[in-house]
Amino acid sequence: MAPERLVAVSYPVDGELTAVNTDVLGDSATVRFLSGLDQDAQLAVLGQASALIGWQLSRELPAGGLARAPGLAFLQLLSAGLDSVDFGAIPASVTVAGNVGAYADPIAEHVLAMTLSLAKHLPAEHAALARGQFDRPAHSRTLHGAVCGILGFGGIGQATARLMRAFGARVHAVNSSGRTTGPADWVGTLADLDQVLAAADVLVISLPLTTGTRGLIGARELALMKPDAILVNVARGALVSEQALYQHLAANPGFSAGVDAWWDEPRGGGRFHTNYPFFELPNVLGSPHNSGDVPGIEELAARRAAENVRRFLRGEPVTGVARRADYTGLR
Repeated sequence: MAPERLVAVSYPVDGELTAVNTDVLGDSATVRFLSGLDQDAQLAVLGQASALIGWQLSRELPAGGLARAPGLAFLQLLSAGLDSVDFGAIPASVTVAGNVGAYADPIAEHVLAMTLSLAKHLPAEHAALARGQFDRPAHSRTLHGAVCGILGFGGIGQATARLMRAFGARVHAVNSSGRTTGPADWVGTLADLDQVLAAADVLVISLPLTTGTRGLIGARELALMKPDAILVNVARGALVSEQALYQHLAANPGFSAGVDAWWDEPRGGGRFHTNYPFFELPNVLGSPHNSGDVPGIEELAARRAAENVRRFLRGEPVTGVARRADYTGLR
């Protein structure tokens, strides 16, 4: 006999992702896939669903679909970040969770790659060689003994900390509680931000974008940092003032930044642009918000999301639950 509870999956799936969801959830619920169904059929499934796994809800669901899902109790996002979610369209009775930690390992590798490239001046030295300059006396930096400040000590932050410590760095972490069992030498909260900024040789930003973290790093905060510090942002562009970061990089050539998360990111093949000429600066290294994109990551993320739903259905603790107040007025 099929389980009585129903889990709807709204993000597009192929054979592999279909199998992941049914393998994980098959003993706890019936799984129904909304992609490919007409609107009436989608609404019929949502009307019976206890849980929903989705990604870009506004594109995947019929308008008002969540309001017509009286039994829906849990909404699991495939993405880790929740800043694009319209919480106003989600009934207050529904628990919403992000896919925390699903992309942590490849993103942490990307952080380390950017940090090492900037610490060793690889982009600038490569460009100098291309110009015929063989500047061997230029000194690179080591991570051994450096302080790595990590803002946001969830899955990405902790995965980054493990790699940094393997290189001999000391980790100063910031999270919401000021407590952790993760790999940190010191931990505090955002109330300790100034202290972390002043101490950091490397600053990694892996915080969620919320109403409380938008614009967290501006001109004042950058001025507190060491003149040769490295900033790496793999979270959201809006956590950092675009103008302030550009001006600080332009005025302080010893300071450098690795940027994976940008302020204006095109969708559907649109042209990328920045409001300031970052790429005229030699102390900037950029990537197109692809730090988590590695082979097999879709299957891993789908499995992590489905496992969290299974825990919810079994009455077990779940991860990544959002506080709605953090996102009110953000969009």
